[in-house]
Amino acid sequence: MKEKTSALHSEYIIDGIPRRFTPADILNGCLDNEPEEDIPYEEFEPIVDESVDPCLAANLFKSQDAQEYLAGISGILGSPRNCPMSFPEEFTRSRIAKALLDTIWMKGHFRLSDLTLAAKWRWNMKPLGNMAAFYASVEASADYLDSLGISLGAYSFTESEKVNQISFKVAATDRPEDPDEEIGLEDEEIDLPGNAPFGSPHPVIGRRRAIPDKIVPDPDSWLLFVPFDSCEFRLGNSLLCEVYGQNGDTAPEVGDGDYFIDCFEVIREFVEDKVALAGRTVSDGGLLAALKAMCGDSIGAKIDISGIMNAYDEDKSVRILFSEIPGALIQIKDIDYDYADAEFLLQDIAYYPIGHPVPGENTIKIKSGRGGGISDILQSLLNSQASEGED
Repeated sequence: MKEKTSALHSEYIIDGIPRRFTPADILNGCLDNEPEEDIPYEEFEPIVDESVDPCLAANLFKSQDAQEYLAGISGILGSPRNCPMSFPEEFTRSRIAKALLDTIWMKGHFRLSDLTLAAKWRWNMKPLGNMAAFYASVEASADYLDSLGISLGAYSFTESEKVNQISFKVAATDRPEDPDEEIGLEDEEIDLPGNAPFGSPHPVIGRRRAIPDKIVPDPDSWLLFVPFDSCEFRLGNSLLCEVYGQNGDTAPEVGDGDYFIDCFEVIREFVEDKVALAGRTVSDGGLLAALKAMCGDSIGAKIDISGIMNAYDEDKSVRILFSEIPGALIQIKDIDYDYADAEFLLQDIAYYPIGHPVPGENTIKIKSGRGGGISDILQSLLNSQASEGED
């Protein structure tokens, strides 16, 4: 690679095809204000690279080994992840979704359209395929942010010799302190820009969570799983494949911004109104990893994912448990079930009542399987609403 290249400002030729825009052109179009500097293209040589094909390996994951897989990925949960060169678009969209979902649990009053993201890339520019993946990541960022109605507050690129990492963080400006008002750290709020055309009048976001991320020990309460996208469950780009090897799956095609917005609106309402007793982001590690983290060491759970398998015509429970479709796992009281059901129905959002907490245990018991007819579907519906809430 020539010395006078720039990851952000060089023109790109990928797989022999010149790209019309530089990464800086693309990202500047996502900013909520004008970029501060304008670097002429002539100063940099083009970057020429090739895309990397997905791995064709086909490891076989067995449903009965789900607990072993969970233990295997637990050691790297929460650690920074490298972007897989075969799935840069999917990985980038999943990072954006995770950043926004992690915000949904916070105190304050805001909508999705009030939020602004700051993006950072740390990237190894040398290996074949890496810069093609970076360009694909930038394009995916712009497309997904546009569909979500989200702007970038800032972006940066740092060259690295070892990692290919992407991070997105909700950007906000600190509120000026009022000397006449004493506010504890846990109650402090951060002003959001408040210039979104369809945002809240005075959006603020807290520094602390509005609801806990651990299950409340109520055995009659419900655990609800809400995927924030309508794509198929697939294991490509997952921690499971990162630890145990690829299985030949593609990555989940996350990208339905309108559906994400609807899901965010409903879950955010549940959080602000305290309808949700507890909540957890479903992202790295998938549904089972989120549920285990939500249970902790003193509470177990008994869940049934048969309804999800039927809904997606999926015969592999491992995909449901470990696919990294962004989503939310919430706990609600039995008395609030009918209200939650009505809210989801009003917004045409698919949700899945997967089971109940089991206080005093530390294990998760999983039932899975697919029904074979209309009687099984009716029985699933009856079981999901076996406990009557108030109208």
